[in-house]
Amino acid sequence: MSLLRRPVALIAALAACVTLVSATPALAQEADRVFRFADPEGGEIEAGVWLPEGAGDGVPRPLVVISHGNLGSFLGHHDTAEALADAGFVVAALTHPGDNWRDPSRSIQVSDRPRHVSLLIDHMTRDWTGPAAIDSARIGAFGFSAGAFTVTALAGGVSHPAPLLRHCEVHPEQFLCTLLERQPIDLATWRPNGHDPRVKAAVIAGAAFGMTFTADSLAEVRIPIQMWQAGDDEILVAPFHAEPIRDGLGRRPEFHRIDGALHHDFLPVCPPELAASLPQLCRSQPGFDRAAFHQSFNREVVRFFRETL
Repeated sequence: MSLLRRPVALIAALAACVTLVSATPALAQEADRVFRFADPEGGEIEAGVWLPEGAGDGVPRPLVVISHGNLGSFLGHHDTAEALADAGFVVAALTHPGDNWRDPSRSIQVSDRPRHVSLLIDHMTRDWTGPAAIDSARIGAFGFSAGAFTVTALAGGVSHPAPLLRHCEVHPEQFLCTLLERQPIDLATWRPNGHDPRVKAAVIAGAAFGMTFTADSLAEVRIPIQMWQAGDDEILVAPFHAEPIRDGLGRRPEFHRIDGALHHDFLPVCPPELAASLPQLCRSQPGFDRAAFHQSFNREVVRFFRETL
């Protein structure tokens, strides 16, 4: 049985991954600021910020917030964060409580996630005391995998778990359904609406849970959206995830389908020691150059946010 069919093993592997992250400067690419802020419902949320050059000049800068995938951390898209900061954006990424490498206890309860990002936006626009001024009228969001679900909800998508439950009755072998077997959705605490109108543009990569969004709500989403789909995504299999979002949005998204890409090709290139210990996250198909892809991917993400914020 593959590692991706064994969530417990995957969690252990990701814990090892983050151990390597903390021990490997080439991968860590630490944020300019790392901090925690309070969650009104209890506990704290970890976050990191990447700052543009000259951030202390008092000029308000656009903000991009980043939501990682299942079992990740705020460092998961450090190369994209750095590219955006180099282009003049303030970038804030968080580690989602209950869905990260340390604590996977609510990893299937993805409707919690938009609230976390809204709290991060609250913090950055109201309580941030760092050197960069934030232009609260220019806020974008980037999300990968479960983070793409998060960003779709922030943009206005209203979700319900019933379509996912029906999907898994037909496709129990798919990755999200294997997670669901071990961690049932808590219907009583599902939050259908995570809309945050402060988000004015969004990038969605490797979309997850697309079938959970209502058609009516997606039709009302009018902000600019850039979507990316791995052409050979082996985790979030077409046409159940990206397609319902792409085809349902009220404003046609800018859509990129990357031939030959696997799901985790949206993560940064792994250093050799990580590739050896965690090939499931670091593997690309023969002939696919993840490093070259990320150069063009980050360039297009920067271009999109420059045009829309």
